Amino acid sequence: MTPAKLKERKARITKLSKALAKLYPDAEIELNFKNAWELVVAVQLSAQSTDKNVNKITEKLFKKYKKLDDYVHAGNTEKGRREFERDIFASGFYHNKAKNILAAAKIIKEENAGKIPKTIEALVKIPGFGRKTANVVLAEAHGVLAGVTVDTHVIRFVQRFDLSDYKDPIRIEKDLMELLPQKEWRLFTHRVIHYGRYLAPARKYDTTKDPLIKIFPPAANKFRV
Repeated sequence: MTPAKLKERKARITKLSKALAKLYPDAEIELNFKNAWELVVAVQLSAQSTDKNVNKITEKLFKKYKKLDDYVHAGNTEKGRREFERDIFASGFYHNKAKNILAAAKIIKEENAGKIPKTIEALVKIPGFGRKTANVVLAEAHGVLAGVTVDTHVIRFVQRFDLSDYKDPIRIEKDLMELLPQKEWRLFTHRVIHYGRYLAPARKYDTTKDPLIKIFPPAANKFRV
């Protein structure tokens, strides 16, 4: 990013962030969980699924599997693994998700004394974790802002409003970390997600009702990007 482009984008994202704060001042994660491990499970289940669907699954799942040890126990037998797969079937990609969640439970139990690590470096070594999942868990479970969570909503937002020259989530995250003050990283993501879900979907919509378009009019011509 050239110095001129950096300056221009910083000015733009400052205006966009203020507008998002007015639209969604109380935006928060919409997955339901009661502790750090339940958050890990919910976030892993949310891949290629909706938060609403995941919350339906975890409403029953968290009553059946109450502790980390229950997941470790399920992963110790073929019968337990098959049963867990059935319990999360509705989330999609259930075989791989079950494999990762149960493997993660075992590693966290045996190598981390049952505690969820508090660094990106430690988390990404656990099955099912990439930077996106790690950033969510660090921010929501530990209050650690190690990066910007970049999901499909954030990628689309960044491209619509010309905030990065890249489509790769890692490169986009790096640009956003440069454009935004660290204290805004967590809420910016939540507000962008709400914006994408409830106001600006990946299809044509009434942009005259979108206050962010006034900040960057070219975005009115971009939807699914």
